[in-house]
Amino acid sequence: MRRTVDWADGAVVIIDQVALPGAYRTLELRTVDDLVGAIQRLAVRGAPALGAAGALGVALAAFAGDNVQAEAERLATARPTAVNLRWGVTRALGKLGEGPEAVLAEALAMLDEDEHLNRTASGHAADVVLRETTRRPLRLLSHCNAGHLATVGWGTALGVVWHLHERGLVESVLVDETRPLLQGSRLTAWELAQAGVPYRVQPDSAAALAMSRGLVDCVLVGADRIAANGDVANKIGTYGLAIAAAHHGVPFVVVAPESTVDASIATGADIEIEERRPSELTRFGDARIAPDGAEVFNPAFDVTPAALITAVVTENGVRTPQPTS
Repeated sequence: MRRTVDWADGAVVIIDQVALPGAYRTLELRTVDDLVGAIQRLAVRGAPALGAAGALGVALAAFAGDNVQAEAERLATARPTAVNLRWGVTRALGKLGEGPEAVLAEALAMLDEDEHLNRTASGHAADVVLRETTRRPLRLLSHCNAGHLATVGWGTALGVVWHLHERGLVESVLVDETRPLLQGSRLTAWELAQAGVPYRVQPDSAAALAMSRGLVDCVLVGADRIAANGDVANKIGTYGLAIAAAHHGVPFVVVAPESTVDASIATGADIEIEERRPSELTRFGDARIAPDGAEVFNPAFDVTPAALITAVVTENGVRTPQPTS
């Protein structure tokens, strides 16, 4: 698979994730407006991929000669929960004084780093999974999409599956369908099928039952922001999944690059939670599935307390949470 986010002929090139699994296509984004729109409609998504896209967006603005600082802020706030987006924008912006080519070079360096960092983080996490479990081969549970599509290449939580599958240690993966836009059943299932890994899609609400029946040896998830104390913001439903895992004694492992750690945030209570459009819940395609005028609560993320997490793993290994004062 090509890179999820790349640069070619003066444009940001992305795999269009809202088209999958029905169609595999790429989009060329030549303006900051185009990129912001793609980020907000989830055509490009996943914390590491957003960091790379944000950096390349700064390069777009720099070459266009726009008000780069203002355009960078638009990019950084296009989705508020994932810290990697602002991290990528800030890192690229730091090269602005050296000219547009330097901004682009920094962004491209981030692309090159991404796959190495995620391979390393997921390799560390695979070792954690093997230490925390006894059954072989493993039955794993995945929530949302934390694979190749959520990064520039390889993946975070799903990268663990690739490591273990290469060693013949994966029996199957249970894939939560995952709101918003069913990113598990559309994207994670597609990636697993491409890789030849056995899987089953399930509704999010079936995860606790699967654990109670002994069908899950370990839960693997990514992260969009990690607070200093180890609380983790991830796709909506992760918190409930962690509660069920704790009740059933199932290890719960979070995998993310260090850039997802926000040391300025003491606890998860300080993390802004994005809310999505009501129509994502009230409509299915062109059909209305809720009454006219129905009020909607549609958060895209939730926060899982550190106490419910077996390990948070980055390219530097297992992180030690910093206690709040």
